[in-house]
Amino acid sequence: MSLLTDQTAPHHLAPQPEPEGRAAGRRSTRSRRRKRSTPLSGRYIGYVLYFVGAGLISGAVVHHPLDPARYTVVAIIGVLVFLVATLVNEFMLAQDRPPFARALVVIGASLLLSFGIGMLSGGLQHFEDFPARGAVLVPLGIVVSFVAFVLKDAETPSRRIFSPLGLVVLLVAGGGYFGLNTLATGMGGESSEGGGHSHGGGEPETDEHEAEPEPSASADKSAEPSAAPTSAEPEHADEGTDDGHAH
Repeated sequence: MSLLTDQTAPHHLAPQPEPEGRAAGRRSTRSRRRKRSTPLSGRYIGYVLYFVGAGLISGAVVHHPLDPARYTVVAIIGVLVFLVATLVNEFMLAQDRPPFARALVVIGASLLLSFGIGMLSGGLQHFEDFPARGAVLVPLGIVVSFVAFVLKDAETPSRRIFSPLGLVVLLVAGGGYFGLNTLATGMGGESSEGGGHSHGGGEPETDEHEAEPEPSASADKSAEPSAAPTSAEPEHADEGTDDGHAH
């Protein structure tokens, strides 16, 4: 009987780990369902707000010298849009919401990241229009965006800013500034800011209006010879009559 009990005992003890495996499987499926429960519309709106905010900021950073008042307003709107995107993506749609102190760091780093991306994208897009300004904005945007991303990323410690990767980013930014500044010097610096950019304002229009009096003056001059024959016509008529009476 002892042999039978020894042989049957392992069969009764073997199924015991199965409930733990089933429970773990159920927990994993529940976590997957929770991750998938985020609505597609929310994710779409969050990312659209990210890119719209960054686009507004990039345009305001590059075009600010043309119309400071206007593009300051554009920059403020871009910052607000980017903040809304941060709140949607990092807090409303996130599975694990950060504490208050971490939330402030995320918001500040997100704003810094938006300006870094705006400097980088705007400087590259309008480098031909603003060479000297773009030569500064592009490398500065690289450094600012890297620092902001490290601060924003919860899985990366802030000391990674001074890591070998941070040194590589700094070297790339320095080399980019040297190359772009050399290219900008060859292009004539900021010569295109006087009116070469399509968003420059109404200066060319005022020049066209100032040139309008010239054709009016020429029209007056052309009108003067036409008046001379009319005044001379009676003279010829009088001469004809005088000659007639003389004969």
